[in-house]
Amino acid sequence: MDRLIEAIEAKDNPSVVGLDPTPTLVPPQAITSQDGFGGPKAQEDGTHGMERSGEAPAAQIVTGFYGFNRAIIDAVKDIVPAVKPQIAMYEAYGSVGFDVYRLTCQYAQSQGLYVLGDIKRGDIGSTAAAYAKHLTGVNTLDGDINGHPWHEDAITVNPYFGTDGMTPFLNAAKQADKDLFALVRTSNPSSAEIQELELASGERVYEHVADLVEVWGVDSIGKYGYSRLGAVVGATHPEQGKKLRERMPHTFFLVPGYGAQGGTAADVAGMFGAHGRGAIVNSSRGIIGAWKKSGKYRETMDAQEALDLVGRSARAAAIAMRDDLREALRRP
Repeated sequence: MDRLIEAIEAKDNPSVVGLDPTPTLVPPQAITSQDGFGGPKAQEDGTHGMERSGEAPAAQIVTGFYGFNRAIIDAVKDIVPAVKPQIAMYEAYGSVGFDVYRLTCQYAQSQGLYVLGDIKRGDIGSTAAAYAKHLTGVNTLDGDINGHPWHEDAITVNPYFGTDGMTPFLNAAKQADKDLFALVRTSNPSSAEIQELELASGERVYEHVADLVEVWGVDSIGKYGYSRLGAVVGATHPEQGKKLRERMPHTFFLVPGYGAQGGTAADVAGMFGAHGRGAIVNSSRGIIGAWKKSGKYRETMDAQEALDLVGRSARAAAIAMRDDLREALRRP
C-alpha cells in the first residue's frame, strides 16, 4: 500500500473516484455522437476502431463511456490520487466493454493515477490463479510476460472461499508488487443477512473475516505499517468501521458508501488510523453524476460541450469531497 499512501499524501486527499458509467449517467450527446471520444485523441490512443459507433448499440454506448471517463480523469487528476473503475459496468457490453475498461485503466495510469480495479473476483485453485493474472499479466508459450493488459494497481477480491481462494491472489500481488482489497463489511443494506450472523464464538461473520484478512496480510506490511491486503469497509457502518480499525491495525481500508449511499465524512473519520492514514474513501455517482445536478446542462449542447460540463462538475464535486474529508479528519 506504500504507493497508494504516498499518492494520497502528495495530494492531501484520501478519496478515490469510482468510474461506474451507465447510459443514464453519461450525457446522451456523448453516446449518440459519432465522435464520443471528443476528437482526434481517440486515434492517438489506438481506439479509432470503436469510433464507428453506429456499427452496434453496445459499441456506441461504451464509446461514449470512454469519452466520459476521459473527461472526468482529465478534470480530477490533480485533485485525487486514484480512480476505481467497476468492471461490471463495462463487461455488460461484451468484448468492446472489456476494451473500454482496459483503455480507461490505461489512460488513468498514463495520467499518474493509481488504478483500483473493482472486479470482486474469487474462486479456488487454477481459476483463482487465472483471475489473479489481472495483476501479473499473462505468460506466453515461450515464457515471456505478454504485458499487463488490465493496467490495474490493485483489485478487489471476495475472500469467502477462504485461504485457498486467497492464496493465488496474495501470491500474484507479491509477484507484481500490487495490492488487493478483500470484502469485509460491505455498504449495502442486506449485507447484514450474512455478514452480521453470530458465530458460536460470539463474534460476527464479518469480524471473523476481518481477523483472517489481517493475518493473511501480515507478511507484506510496508514502511507505513499497512499490508498489501486491504479491506472493503462500508461508510454506512461507521461504528462497526471504528471497531474494525482497532481490530485490523495493519489493514488499509477502502471505504465505499460516501455520498449517494448516505455515508458522511464524519462517518468515515473513525476508520482512519494514525497520522490520518489507513483509508481511502470512494465516491462514484456523487462525482461522475454531478453534472446532472449542476443546473447547467442543455439538450442543445454538442458532445464536447456536454463533456466539458461533466469535467467541470466532477472537479467541483471532487474538491468538495476532499475538503469535507480534510475537515472531518482534523477534528479531535
